[in-house]
Amino acid sequence: MRDAQPLSPAGTVSPRLDVTDGIFVRASVLPERINDRIRCNVCERRCLLRPGGFGWCRTRQNRAGNLVTLIYGAVSSLADNLIEKKPFYHFQPGTRALTAGSWSCNFGCPWCQNWDISKLPPPATGEFMAAERFVDLVKRRGCQGTSVSFNEPTLSLEWSLDVFRLARQRGLYNTFVTNGYMTPEALALLIEAGLDAMNVDIKGNAAAVKKFCKMVEADRVWAACQHARSRGVHIEITTLVIPSVNDSDATLREIAQRIATELGREVPWHVSGYYPAWKFTAPPTPIRTLERAWEIGKQAGLEFVYIGNVASHRYDNTYCPSCGALLIERVGSNLVRNSLSTGQCPQCRRSIAGVWPDAPKAAPQRRDTDGS
Repeated sequence: MRDAQPLSPAGTVSPRLDVTDGIFVRASVLPERINDRIRCNVCERRCLLRPGGFGWCRTRQNRAGNLVTLIYGAVSSLADNLIEKKPFYHFQPGTRALTAGSWSCNFGCPWCQNWDISKLPPPATGEFMAAERFVDLVKRRGCQGTSVSFNEPTLSLEWSLDVFRLARQRGLYNTFVTNGYMTPEALALLIEAGLDAMNVDIKGNAAAVKKFCKMVEADRVWAACQHARSRGVHIEITTLVIPSVNDSDATLREIAQRIATELGREVPWHVSGYYPAWKFTAPPTPIRTLERAWEIGKQAGLEFVYIGNVASHRYDNTYCPSCGALLIERVGSNLVRNSLSTGQCPQCRRSIAGVWPDAPKAAPQRRDTDGS
């Protein structure tokens, strides 16, 4: 669940285009005009919008012959989180990211944990969060980076681009927690603006993704991960292990093998426990299923597999793939101990893949108590 906090007083609203009508309406990037229709090339659905029509996600509209976004600066949720909560375990451990969510999604998953914002169309009115104001908040709250998450961040592409550029100028990192269904064009814009890391949700095999996520092509998510990796973006993969959807050995083995062969054995895989939400009533994921997924990941050659949404599990820690030394100890999303020395195992000097602070710090005193 989200660790949301009330927004502080509204910032300055930047000028809008004459063709728009609404506080969150701005010109969308990547439009493609086809006669009187406009194709949206932000996500891989590539919706073709008739005049006045909306895209699948309801955040894009063909308005007066222009493709517009309806959620620029529309922040539904705001939280100051440890980066481990995203989860990122091999990217700037122990730091904090100010996290913003908006509205809607381009997937139709019936088990969505954040259904109260992802399954709703964007509001026409509300409080506007300027990119400049958000980056100022990051600095004022003592965070080291930004994260766009909670609902699908690709839908907030235009706002994210502005945030990332400003954040990079001020020495902050930028992250996405995403289903990965953005187009190569959108991903290229994000990388150019300053995207540093993505945690991508791999939801199952091709058949399950097409069925449950509503006609989504899973291979395009894998392609986005490969593209990001090739451009130097740090990647971690999360699979919410859901009974009757993706918990079979065959499905878990396919995901693990694809991570190993298409992305790299050093890419972390988080296998997380599911709990019933929204329209899905399957029972919670048994711990033994998550432990079996961990075993399958290790059998596939993955160096770092983690069990998530289980309190204080030993497989929530980081161990050296060579000598087995405990390198990073965690309790939930809280970093307890980091023994890495300049990104190396202190015992065998094995380099550990990731993006590490120059000097490991002691465990933070503040604790996140939200168990999502």
